[in-house]
Amino acid sequence: MKIYLNDTDCKTDLSPLSLIRHVSDIRIGILSIRQKWNKLLPISASIVDIPDADSIHIPANIIPTSADYHLIIDLCKQRQTTQLFSQCKYIQYPWHIFQINDWAIRSDYELLTHHKQSLAISSATVAIGAENIFIEDGVTISHCHLNASTGPIYISKNATVMEGSLIRGPFFLGENGVVKMGAKIYGATSIGDNAVVAGEIKNAVIFDNSNKAHDGYLGDSVIGSWCNIGAGTSNSNVKNNLNDVFYQHIDTHEKLKAGKKAGLIMGDYSRSAINTSFNTGTIVGIGCNIFGNQQPPKTIPHFSWGDEKYELEKLIKDINNWMLAKNKEITSAEIQAIQYLYQKVNHQHA
Repeated sequence: MKIYLNDTDCKTDLSPLSLIRHVSDIRIGILSIRQKWNKLLPISASIVDIPDADSIHIPANIIPTSADYHLIIDLCKQRQTTQLFSQCKYIQYPWHIFQINDWAIRSDYELLTHHKQSLAISSATVAIGAENIFIEDGVTISHCHLNASTGPIYISKNATVMEGSLIRGPFFLGENGVVKMGAKIYGATSIGDNAVVAGEIKNAVIFDNSNKAHDGYLGDSVIGSWCNIGAGTSNSNVKNNLNDVFYQHIDTHEKLKAGKKAGLIMGDYSRSAINTSFNTGTIVGIGCNIFGNQQPPKTIPHFSWGDEKYELEKLIKDINNWMLAKNKEITSAEIQAIQYLYQKVNHQHA
């Protein structure tokens, strides 16, 4: 059996998080959508990048679980799209990621920990609901509080949780991730591989290699890869009148209702200066450097450098500088993807 995860019909709606990556590579919960399929499918099945006549086309934004992945496959074989989206969880817009992240962490936790044994928790750490805490090899954690009574906590290998941290589940910390001293993290929060976090975080998803390494509040938000949130930066997630929050789509400019709580959506390779204050329902595009004396607008176009346009050569150099700080280097494939998107955006606004 060959599975083709098709993101043709969902890629635009999930911008800016879908512009640099395939939709199936979006992390929600503990695993990306592609990783979920790889865990669930039998050995005899495979995910293919190029479909043929025998491939089963599955919308890449459908979230599979151990309870329904057979149903998803059967409905896709029968091309029962309406029934598929009415019966299964999926993400249509970026804010759906944080809106169903609680459910996604719990689902992935069951999938990953079934018949597996966690490392022991140090007696120097206060662990409430320890039976719902899973710690992988190489984790450094001591003198902090883990409360899994409200949801499971999963800490991946070689991650570090520094002293004084307060973590309430559901929570996920990726490989080599770091929670700095005194952080206050509420569920449902997912922190990607090699990401560094501090301050107060609630119901947020931070993709791989990004930093929110200082004080400030991040809530009901999704942060792409290779982003940096400056010290003291905070976002609003609730309007003062408690009315519904609307996002303006980064590419289509359509105004879309997201509910009562909706914070910051930030595309890959973007950064904010210290003490930046983001309004409710803000979307930041790809490759932005946000600074200035005024509160940023609620929609920040791709490749913004303050109020100007980021020069492509400088953008790539700056991205590489951030990668070097994590002992990595920008690849030719990443450069080509950025160049293609940069040219596409310029053409659309010409």
